[in-house]
Amino acid sequence: MPRVSPERLHLRRREILTGARTCFARFGYEGATVRRLEDEIGLSRGAIFHHFKDKDSLFLAVAEDDAVQMADTVARHGLVQVMRDLAAESDSNVITGWLGSQLEVSRRLRTDAAFAKAWEDRKHAISRATRDRLARQRDAGILRTDVRIEVLAQFLELAYDGLITHLAMGADDSGLSEVLDLVEAAVRRPTATPHDDNVG
Repeated sequence: MPRVSPERLHLRRREILTGARTCFARFGYEGATVRRLEDEIGLSRGAIFHHFKDKDSLFLAVAEDDAVQMADTVARHGLVQVMRDLAAESDSNVITGWLGSQLEVSRRLRTDAAFAKAWEDRKHAISRATRDRLARQRDAGILRTDVRIEVLAQFLELAYDGLITHLAMGADDSGLSEVLDLVEAAVRRPTATPHDDNVG
């Protein structure tokens, strides 16, 4: 049997994660049956579970992949940009991407203790990225200096959690951009200009 190159294995894994993300976002964890996963991904269960032990490890891999992307976005552009990206995705009639994954992660964190424990490290990576970015921005003179970094980070994380809850409820999202401008302004140094280095 010919050996499969690492590049091909990586591409196949990405293909599985992309299809699984859409399936989990559309149907939720419980509703994403193996049959639906096969249909969405376009591969047999044998091919899917050759790369992932079971459905739970596949969901965790999707969530972890999203967390890595989120931490990277936070590090480069700030948590407010992550919130803007999620709000923009909510404009779609069918939520199939990052937002859908975040909504399902949020639900499982409340209902599945084993998942919440497994998720702990990923959550810390995002928190570290947020705090590191805030410290860099404070050093650059962009952030307010009268509030501790830890408090600013918690404020942004609460805003993020509130946004996820708001979007999960399907509430009216008109005006969200202005709300996020207000969140951004709340952490900015008074003399910094709006969207100065994507604050937060």
